Amino acid sequence: MIYREIDGNRMPALGFGTWELSGESGISAIRTALDTGYRHIDTAVRYDNETEVGTALRASGIAREELFVTTKVWHDSLRPEQVARSVSRSLERLQLEQVDLLLVHWPSPEGVPLDETLAAFAEARDAGQTRLIGVSNFPTALIAEAVDRLGSPVRVNQVEYHPFLDQSAVRDALRARDMVLTAYQPIAAGAVFGTPVLEEIARRHGKSAAQVSLRWLLQQDGVAAIPRSGNPANIRSNFDIFDFALSEAEMAEIFALTGNGRRVNPGFAPEWDRLEPA
Repeated sequence: MIYREIDGNRMPALGFGTWELSGESGISAIRTALDTGYRHIDTAVRYDNETEVGTALRASGIAREELFVTTKVWHDSLRPEQVARSVSRSLERLQLEQVDLLLVHWPSPEGVPLDETLAAFAEARDAGQTRLIGVSNFPTALIAEAVDRLGSPVRVNQVEYHPFLDQSAVRDALRARDMVLTAYQPIAAGAVFGTPVLEEIARRHGKSAAQVSLRWLLQQDGVAAIPRSGNPANIRSNFDIFDFALSEAEMAEIFALTGNGRRVNPGFAPEWDRLEPA
């Protein structure tokens, strides 16, 4: 496993995303991930599956200190009193006293002041409800506001990132602040399959296009990835990326694919960073 060091904490760079995994099948998928070796589990209030995640974690018998659990507060609960209530309820559903990372799921579309939200997150950290705090779906302007203007101790930004989306501006802004980028949609909902460049690199290594895409992400400094699947074979395959490495030339080939291939862009999304002309 590759780890990202964050303020003395080790976050597994490859995690397991749980969006759309719920009920008994969701518990089974999470158990499969844990049995496979995943120790970083990502959930959110909005996923409506924190109870399932908690059940799977407890049933696994894995020691708490071996796990890294992330959850997120939805954008309708970003006022201080709402944050406090949301975090307490998440911990109850997860059957945990503390999560490892607490994220602002999206910037507030309702105009809740960022300083109020981040102050509430810092309070949750100081109260021992989370070890680390961070954000999700924040463009560079909001990262600058959070860290440079407000001085918030946010340590992670979770964003969409895969071989078809250029996130160099966000990645570089995070690196400059010693923050981690966690990539969701890391295989672009399966769109990596059938892409000639990725398939050829995969052929050379005896791997799949998905495995190559995940390896490409993890070979970037300060980047983590959280693939999601309910298919046991895919869960295991996505984890099998630590026995090969991409060359500098192969990394460059994949970087050449990146562009404006954003897949997640809801109506309440912030103004994204503009791509620089080639």
